[in-house]
Amino acid sequence: MPTRNTYRACFFGVILCVVGCTQHQVESPSGAYQATGFKIGELTHHSAIIWTRLTLKPERVGTEAPMPTFMYRAPNMAELQETPPGRFHPHDWVPIVRYEKGFSINNIEGAVIGSSGEVRVAYRPIKSDNWQSTEWDTVDPEHDFIRQFTLLGLAPGTEYELLVEGRATNNSPVTSALSGQFRTAPIPDEPARVVFGSTTGTDYEDQDAIDGGFRIHRAMMNMEVDFFVHTGDIVYYDDWAKNIELARWGWGRMFSLPTNIDFHRHIPTYFMKDDHDAWQDDTWPTQQSSYMGEFSFQNGVEIFKEQVPIGDNTYRTFRWGKDLQIWLVEGRDYRSANTDPDGPNKTIWGAEQKIWFKETVAASDATFRILISPTPVVGPDNLDKLDSHANEGFSTEGGELRRFLAENNMIVICGDRHWQYVSVDEKTGLREYATGAASDAHAGGWIQGDVRPEHLYVNVVGGFLSVTAERQNLVPTLTLRNHNVDGEILFEDRLIR
Repeated sequence: MPTRNTYRACFFGVILCVVGCTQHQVESPSGAYQATGFKIGELTHHSAIIWTRLTLKPERVGTEAPMPTFMYRAPNMAELQETPPGRFHPHDWVPIVRYEKGFSINNIEGAVIGSSGEVRVAYRPIKSDNWQSTEWDTVDPEHDFIRQFTLLGLAPGTEYELLVEGRATNNSPVTSALSGQFRTAPIPDEPARVVFGSTTGTDYEDQDAIDGGFRIHRAMMNMEVDFFVHTGDIVYYDDWAKNIELARWGWGRMFSLPTNIDFHRHIPTYFMKDDHDAWQDDTWPTQQSSYMGEFSFQNGVEIFKEQVPIGDNTYRTFRWGKDLQIWLVEGRDYRSANTDPDGPNKTIWGAEQKIWFKETVAASDATFRILISPTPVVGPDNLDKLDSHANEGFSTEGGELRRFLAENNMIVICGDRHWQYVSVDEKTGLREYATGAASDAHAGGWIQGDVRPEHLYVNVVGGFLSVTAERQNLVPTLTLRNHNVDGEILFEDRLIR
């Protein structure tokens, strides 16, 4: 077995084939495939986390298989209902999950059942002959047959190629190998051109790529973004995650889509959690409801960390060279109940996260500093919403944060809203850029043509936001662009320092 520093000999031919062919599968009755691909996360100038999962079959179950059906029963009611009444579901509605005869969680549409086995990651700077490798490690059957590897000691500003391999047992042949690549961040005192993309709302039901998945993924790959930020609402638990088994099925069917597999093998991603990735619409930790069945808010918190490459904290900050630093915040785990009256003690972030945020901002000397929030900070938001800093539900903390952000010359990128906008807060001058939803089918929630005084741009359309930090004639410049689903530029805003 090769050591960490001598990975080249007996597997070198396989590596060459896989790097050229992108994937390699060997038929095996014991599984050890990677039908959900792998993900690259938490990239810095010296480290990265690689996530992978072993599966029993090389491909997902196709769309010819049925989906389960979900019905609801209230106490003292004999008849089942397809949908409980009301936006916030009453706590006494209990879900009933039904499978067609001959079907189960193992063979419904999008099912990607896990498999025991071992995985390892090989990596090297592009054009280098010196492969390094982790040791083989077993996947965890208690956590959906997943294993995450932290790569340390990487060179800054360097493009790496990856090979993630799987096998059934110790010393058995490799049955799965997927290749990929990433570029590490430049060091904090080095000016560098950096491009990243961001979006929200990748609802499985609203895919728009012909072969499955989302067109924005190919558009961003064509732009050669350095990284991607998913601001949350990745899988939409609400209507189907009635137990842990179904929640994991939802992640598997999403990340076994062809565009997702290809995208995440090549584009490092910082994942953020919002309401639909935690439990249900506009949720908070103390909310009570039987609408989600056996699946709890805490289950959602734990499974999020299981299913994406991330460390212990879901709030964190990353530096990309001299000119760019981003802050990714946690908007669900520490929040007060949305229904509580507003006041100085009502919070979305919680006291500890807020202290961390203000201290790390004060310590930063990055030219451009960006808060990326799962929910709006500036808005305008819809009047019926209560769960963001941009509406009355959390207006006290919202005002505090807008003042702090403006005083520190920051901008905000937000997800959650299903329309694109760029707005300027009338009191502080704080700019906010809403990514909008990932597909046209998922866009909505705002009346097209309703342009408010604070809007520089508003559009009910799917797509993504791109951000480019660079030096133009030695002058630090940040360019933010709203794109449609195929990458066409719809609006551009340029900031100069």
